Amino acid sequence: MNKLLLHQAAKPLVFLLCLLPFAWLVFGAVTDGLGANPAEYLIRSTGDWTLRFLCIVLAVTPLRVSLKLTGLARYRRMLGLFAYFYVAVHLLSYSWFDMGFELGDIARDIAKRPFILVGFAAFVLLTPLAATSFNRAIKALGAKRWQRLHKLVYLIAGLGLLHFFWMRAGKNNFAEVFVYAGIVAALLAWRVWHFVRQKQKQKQKPAAARAPAVARVQPTKS
Repeated sequence: MNKLLLHQAAKPLVFLLCLLPFAWLVFGAVTDGLGANPAEYLIRSTGDWTLRFLCIVLAVTPLRVSLKLTGLARYRRMLGLFAYFYVAVHLLSYSWFDMGFELGDIARDIAKRPFILVGFAAFVLLTPLAATSFNRAIKALGAKRWQRLHKLVYLIAGLGLLHFFWMRAGKNNFAEVFVYAGIVAALLAWRVWHFVRQKQKQKQKPAAARAPAVARVQPTKS
C-alpha cells in the first residue's frame, strides 16, 4: 500500500479526485442540474464537502500510525488546502447568491445569525492554517509553533459541526450531524489515547535505561 501511496502518479490522481466534487457542481450549474434552488444546493454542498475534508484531514495521522501507512503524510497538506478551498467557495456562494456581495448586509447577517457567525469564525481560523501550509512558513514559524498553530484544526472542526448542526436544526434533520460528530469524536479520542500512550512510553524509557545499571550492582557474598 505504501508503494502505491508513494508512486509519482498517486498525488496528481488524489488531486483530481479532490477536485471532482467542485467539477460536478460546476457541471450541474452549467447544465441546470442543481434542482429547483441552485443557490441553496451550491451553498449546502460546498459546506458539506468542507466538513468531509476536515474529517479526512483529521483521519490522516490515525490511519498513518495505526496502519503504518507512512505515505499518507505527503497528502495531508494538500487535503487541508482542499478543505480551505471548499470553505472559500462555500463563503463565496453565500456572499454572492444570498447576499449579492453587499458587504454591509453580509456583516449584519453574520452578527445577527449565530450559525453564520460560527461558520465565519471557522473560516477565519482556517485561513492562517492554509497560509502557513508551505515549507517557508514552517521554517519561519519553527516546527513547534507551526504544530501548535495547526492544532486549531480541532477547534475548527468543532465550529464546523456546530454550524452544520444549527443549519439542520430548522429542518429537524440531525442524522448527518450525528454521523460527522461521531467521526470527529472518534478521531479526537484516538488522538488523546495516542498522546497518553506516548507519554507513558517516555516515562518507561528512563526506568528501562536505569534497570541494567541497578542489576549489575549485586550484594557481595560474605
